Amino acid sequence: MAHLVTLACCSLDQWALDFTGNTRRIKESIVKAKAAGASLRVGPELEITGYGCLDHFMEGDMFLHSWEALATIIDDDTCQGIVLDIGMPVRHKNVRYNCRIICFNRKIILIRPKMWLANDGNYREMRYFTPWMRPGHVEDYYLESIVGQITGQTEVPFGDGIISTKDTCFACETCEELFTPAAPHGPMGLDGVEIFTNSSGSHFELRKLKTRLDLISCDGDRLYYDGSSMIICNGDILACGSQFSLDEVEVVIATIDLEDVRSFRSSPSRGLQSQHAQKYPRINLDVRLSKRVEDHDYQTQSQSEPIDLSYHAPEEEIALGGACWLWDYLRRCHAAGFFIPLSGGIDSCATSVMVFSMCRLVVSAIQEGNEQVLQDARRIAAEADESTWVPETPQELMNRIFCTTYMGSKNSSSDTRRRAKDLARDLGAYHVDIDIDTVTTAVVNVFFSWSNWMPRFKSAGGSFAENLALQNIQARSRMVLAYLFAQLLPTFRGRRGGGSLLVLGSANVDEALRGYLTKYDFNPIGGISKTDLKGFIDFARTRFDLPILSTFLSAVPTAELEPITSSYVQLDEADMGITYAELSTFGRLRKNDKLGPWGAYSKLLSTWGSQKSKQSPNDQPVSSRQIAEKTKFFFTKYAINRHKMTVLTPSLHMEQYSPDDNRFDLRPFLYPGFDWAYAKIDRDVERREKGKPGRQKAKEDDDLD
Repeated sequence: MAHLVTLACCSLDQWALDFTGNTRRIKESIVKAKAAGASLRVGPELEITGYGCLDHFMEGDMFLHSWEALATIIDDDTCQGIVLDIGMPVRHKNVRYNCRIICFNRKIILIRPKMWLANDGNYREMRYFTPWMRPGHVEDYYLESIVGQITGQTEVPFGDGIISTKDTCFACETCEELFTPAAPHGPMGLDGVEIFTNSSGSHFELRKLKTRLDLISCDGDRLYYDGSSMIICNGDILACGSQFSLDEVEVVIATIDLEDVRSFRSSPSRGLQSQHAQKYPRINLDVRLSKRVEDHDYQTQSQSEPIDLSYHAPEEEIALGGACWLWDYLRRCHAAGFFIPLSGGIDSCATSVMVFSMCRLVVSAIQEGNEQVLQDARRIAAEADESTWVPETPQELMNRIFCTTYMGSKNSSSDTRRRAKDLARDLGAYHVDIDIDTVTTAVVNVFFSWSNWMPRFKSAGGSFAENLALQNIQARSRMVLAYLFAQLLPTFRGRRGGGSLLVLGSANVDEALRGYLTKYDFNPIGGISKTDLKGFIDFARTRFDLPILSTFLSAVPTAELEPITSSYVQLDEADMGITYAELSTFGRLRKNDKLGPWGAYSKLLSTWGSQKSKQSPNDQPVSSRQIAEKTKFFFTKYAINRHKMTVLTPSLHMEQYSPDDNRFDLRPFLYPGFDWAYAKIDRDVERREKGKPGRQKAKEDDDLD
């Protein structure tokens, strides 16, 4: 006999501290879930406040406003007749908890605090919350009067309990708890729980969706919380939402048969283990989640069938994830659009193409009838309230909200100038072509008028300091001019109300490691490796029908800050002293593998130094001395430039080895020399070159290995 239950899980475009908007979206999701016939609706982690409130979670206002928002939800007539699983912070006995609130028909059934908090990488939940460390314990919570006067309750259950309905038993997990070795759902399942909800604030990262499955929205921050809400039964995916969408509310629906769960658990060994499993307090809820057989309309609502999940390639994830993050940022910050200095190279090209991808998504959503997106587009473009303007193409929207410039100098080539102009034309951007020599010359003349000494480039016999200073004044002049044009272009172009543009940066994550960057408002590609960026451009070349991108893929990266001579052309990798591929390798060793100089050197001996290795540069084995030199060079330059990470331009987090000092990668910004580690590396190189076996090393090396 079938016991069919229809479940709803929701992806909401919540915004930290936007109680009004967040509450509206929660209510809209409940209405959609009810319309689809769901009896249980599950929302995101901390959905009332938004996940990324950070230190605001320490404020009393957060808890007050959360209860006020919850009161408006549970007292709304449209939110009755369905069990609600809602996320919000709760303060119990003066301790802050990250909680799930289970509600039904103007009653709070259970407050379930999160037991295992995310506290690494981008997450610092233990800074704001305390984990509930009493498994299987439930106690009274004295309810706030603003909610109690609606529910008629003074105390409600608080703790690690499970909920028994007339036909099944369900329980809550929250995000990190699912990923722990001893996850709560294990003993809960042995105690009879048949439905588990897991609400997550898991952020987007390249190639991460597959990781989530193997383990089982920009809200004002560097993270984008992608969708892919799922309903899974016995390991089969029955429904999955969009990973990237401009919709503010998406509700995923599936109908499961509880008998399938019961059959799946019928093994004798499981039955024996369940007798010894932990027993959980049960809170009774007088409702059926499934419909009676005689009440179910099988013609309109049948059991959901398993689906095959498709994964976006990393290039698509960059195009879609970056586009959604940019759109959320733009529509919420009230800027007039974006501005970027184009260099004619692949990085500023990639940032521009990401904006183009955003406009493609926006135009597509408008064509599909998304009124919210259309209203936002008209507002950003400063259309009048009565406007009927509808952008027909991405290029049309780009021209209204995206401005580019090429800031040439006597060191610039005609190739980069032409590529920048052609790219702006094909993307539809408003383009400005200027020269900056008058500015840089004027600045250098200020120094000359004081010193009576004219600095020279290296190619003219100048010192390292002179050469670097003359390059930096060009980069800084471009930065100042970028902000000038970003501030004035909307007014110059006659935009209603003027406004200003956000200046986009275009330094990839590998360049950040090396300190090879200029700071701007924010940087869409700051969390992406050079390798992935090239893949993205190659993908966009065909998918977006932009053949101009071929010229960027074949161009050699150059800053064009030094004079071009018959024997010298400035190249990025030569300037940095290390290739982009090598930077990616060291970045992953430093952050992902948690290795210092000695550990990185040792690891590379077995990868780059191996005859059989395919991971070494050019697929050729590298000598221990070369590995040592590369290792010491990277860590020395990284340490010198680490201070720049404290003011690193905010970027979309996409890569696990990001050096972002905001909270993902916390390190000192003033380093001593790595003398101890370097000396150990040098001794090892010397030993290997002399052909001595490892057991003949000095005793101190043996002890430290």
